[in-house]
Formats: sequence, C-alpha cells, structure tokens
Amino acid sequence: MKRIVILGAGTAGTMLANRLARMPEMDDWRITVVDATREHYYQPGFLLLPFGVYGKDDVVRPKRYYLPAGAELIFAEVDRIRPDQKVVELMDGRKVAYDVLVIATGSHIHPEETPGLMEHEWHKTIHTFYDFEGAVALADALRHFKEGRLVLNVAEMPIKCPVAPLEFVFLADWYFTHRGLRDRVEIVYTTPLPGAFTKPKATEMLGTMLEERGIRVVPEFNVMEVDPDARILRSYDEQEVEYDLLVSIPVHMGADAIARSEMGDELNFVPTDRHTLLAKGYDDIFVLGDATDLPASKAGSVAHFEVDVFMENFRRYLDGLELLPLFDGHSNCFIETGYGKGVLIDFNYDVEPLPGMFPLPGVGPMPLLKESRVNHWGKLMFHWMYWNILLKGRELPIPARMSMAGKRL
Repeated sequence: MKRIVILGAGTAGTMLANRLARMPEMDDWRITVVDATREHYYQPGFLLLPFGVYGKDDVVRPKRYYLPAGAELIFAEVDRIRPDQKVVELMDGRKVAYDVLVIATGSHIHPEETPGLMEHEWHKTIHTFYDFEGAVALADALRHFKEGRLVLNVAEMPIKCPVAPLEFVFLADWYFTHRGLRDRVEIVYTTPLPGAFTKPKATEMLGTMLEERGIRVVPEFNVMEVDPDARILRSYDEQEVEYDLLVSIPVHMGADAIARSEMGDELNFVPTDRHTLLAKGYDDIFVLGDATDLPASKAGSVAHFEVDVFMENFRRYLDGLELLPLFDGHSNCFIETGYGKGVLIDFNYDVEPLPGMFPLPGVGPMPLLKESRVNHWGKLMFHWMYWNILLKGRELPIPARMSMAGKRL
C-alpha cells in the first residue's frame, strides 16, 4: 500500500485529508497526517476575539474531530524531511516513509526577531492578536484602555492574512467610538508597505477610508527595534513612533523543520512552483497553504483554492500525466471595517482587486471593493462555513481560478 503523508493539520492539511479520503482512487493509499498540537484554531477569529465578537470556544476545537476517520494521525513534532530517502524523521525518533509528501506546516510568528518586542512588556503594553494567547491578552488590554495612542505595527511582509492589520485598526475605531472614547484614543498604523495595501486600487480606497476615520498611516516604516520602557518604535531610517499601547504583527517564518531539512528560503518558506504547487526540485513533494513562498496571500481562501488545484493535478499524477499549471494565485478576502460593514476583494497573481459583484455577475449578492452590510454578514457567516464546510473538505461553487465575470475594469 502506498502512503501520502501530510505534514500539518491546519487549514490546508485538514481540508486535503478530507478530500483525499473521499477520493475513490485512494483505495490503495494510506493517508497519514502529522502534527505536533491537538487543537485546531480558527485563525480569522483571533482578530475578532479582542473586540468581544467571538469568545474562546468560537476559535478552538480538537483537530481529531475534523480529520477523516480512516486517516492515520500522528501527534509528534517533525525533526526533518529526508527527500533522498523519502522519509520524515520525527523528534521522538520515529520515521515515517512516504510515496508522496505534502508540506502544509504553515507560518508562525517570531516576535523575538524584533529587539525589545518580546521582553518584560510583552502581553502588558505590547500585544499581538496573531496567536490565541495574544488575542486573549489583548482583549483584556483593550477593555482597560481608555485614552492614549494605540499603534499597530507590521514588522515585515509576508504575514498571514495581509488585510487583518487593516481590519484591526478599522475595528479599533468602531470599538472606541462605541465606548464613547474615540476622541481620547489616537490610532496609528505603521507598515513597511508604501500604502495601506499591496494593490493600487484597493490601497486608494482603503487609504481614503482610513483618512476619513482619523487613522494615521505611517508608510514605509521598517521597524528596527522597540524600546519597551520609553514606549517607542524605531525604524531603520531613524523614524520614531511613540505609543501607549502597541499591537504588533511580528515577523512570520515557516516551520523550523523546513530549516533543518534545508528546503526553505531565509524565512523557512518552501520554494514552490507558482502554478503546479510542486516543491521546486522535487517531483513527489507538494506544498500547500502558508508554507509556500508563493507571491499569493497567506489566507484560508488561498489554501482552499490550492487544495482544489492539488486534487485535479493529483489525479493526473496518479495516472502518470504531466501536471497542469492550474493555480493562478486566486484569493478573496473579507475586510471587516466596523459599524456592521465590510469590504470584499477578489484577486490573483496578475489581476488586482476590481469593483463588481461576487460570486454571481450582476447579482452578487456581495459587492466587490465596496463597503456594505452584506459583506459584514459574509465575514461572520464564514465562521460557520469554515467549521462545517471548508475544513471538512466539502466543495464550494466558487472556481479555484479567478473569474473576471461580474468585475469592472
């Protein structure tokens, strides 16, 4: 019996395991999933937890509940991959052989990479919402914050969910307005990007919204260090931004096992063919989700579309056919903007977010690149869809390749 091994039971790995388990051609294959932790986190919920929209039970559930019954599940930390031996070595000394390997080890925050960030003020006046513990601590900090300067800093790109920092400052504006404190709280957004987002049309729209809400943007701010005692952010070009409460989006890196395997770039992301999702230099290793070095968003929608592409190409792989260049970097993201509204963007490698209607041309019901209440409800509905549809590998009527139908140039 042949074996496909999936490293990582996060969003991409879990979706893939469920899709493979329902594939008739897998009768002669064994599906093995390896992961070090037993809890599955709904990471988009980390953004909403600090504002009281979600509670802890909304974002944490056991991984075992969402993996197919027939799959072998190994809870262990990966030491390294030995591609020449087609073996994965685990930290406990076990070895797992594979015929096909899928790397879905995700990306992880590394606050220790920024001097001064993860010191004595961590989870006190310095916070993050990019992990569960950080989001819980930030919820408490926001409840007690009544006046001063709130600064959100993005340390370095790429990061998971590139729109989440924008969502945070929009929600902070709504949150403090709702509490009657907005005139006493200054909100500053510092980013290494030249504007609010990476794509021109979206940057123009979102930048205007930030300006209208009195949120100051400090672009091209490449943080060098944090002075936790003076409460100052310093950039490499000697800019300084003072804060009373700092929310950091730390440096993101791929799994340490990728570095030990000598398969990653300087940030431990795996060089990946941008259209077939094969790890570069290998014909039996695929990479999905945040573990890739692709110039696509590290977001759940991207993982979903990558799994769709993988399934189509994996059937060709089993038949000995050449893989097709199917993945186009497709991503769609809800941007929560507060006050019961949101924005939806849909884009890929080559096409930036455009106005229009999604998913049905002329019908929608969700407008693209436009703030609306429908998009807000779409964002909240995604929580149910994630646990009950996406994670279980059930297909959605949204094509993996981006469609131009309903979009206006």
